[in-house]
Amino acid sequence: MGTVGNIIWLIFGGLIVGLVYIFGGMLLCITIIGIPFGLQSMKLGVATFAPFGKEVVEVSDANSTLRVLFNLLWLVLFGWEIALAHLFSALVLTITIVGIPFAKQHIKLIPLSLFPFGRHLQ
Repeated sequence: MGTVGNIIWLIFGGLIVGLVYIFGGMLLCITIIGIPFGLQSMKLGVATFAPFGKEVVEVSDANSTLRVLFNLLWLVLFGWEIALAHLFSALVLTITIVGIPFAKQHIKLIPLSLFPFGRHLQ
């Protein structure tokens, strides 16, 4: 189910969304200050390519002081917009029964889009 879901996901928007994340990450990496945020954006892009069959995993030191600070900056600058986009997409997809598995993937990506430092899909 995961492989079929990921293929359908890529065809119907996952590829475009992942590429936008990666392109945004490249733009953020232009400045030295933006590099950590750009890397997280690219990580989100790769995670968006194939979310079926994966879970959000927290690394052992996910709540270190620097990661908490970066997560707060990310949340204020980028995270809330990305999370709202995933939430809106999930709400639209739940209109049909066929869209419910895809809505679940968007819901899964919300915590990762809010606090990406110290977390990843595995």
